[in-house]
Amino acid sequence: MDISSIALQGLEQASTQLDAAASCIAGAGAVQYGVALDTVSVSQELVALMTAQSLFAANINVLKTADQAQQSPLNILA
Repeated sequence: MDISSIALQGLEQASTQLDAAASCIAGAGAVQYGVALDTVSVSQELVALMTAQSLFAANINVLKTADQAQQSPLNILA
């Protein structure tokens, strides 16, 4: 498995974490038939959102570094 595919897999995991946290926050306070459906720990979901943001940034940097590493041998040959 190459570095780029690992970084892409990391981006998918970050996206999944972001979606889950956003869904929890969006569903906060929902009421059905007069009963509250879920209680949400906003601080916990905000931490999940910030973690997802960090994961996105880290994996993007890995992709950039992998691209630079692939370009280096081509520049030496040129």
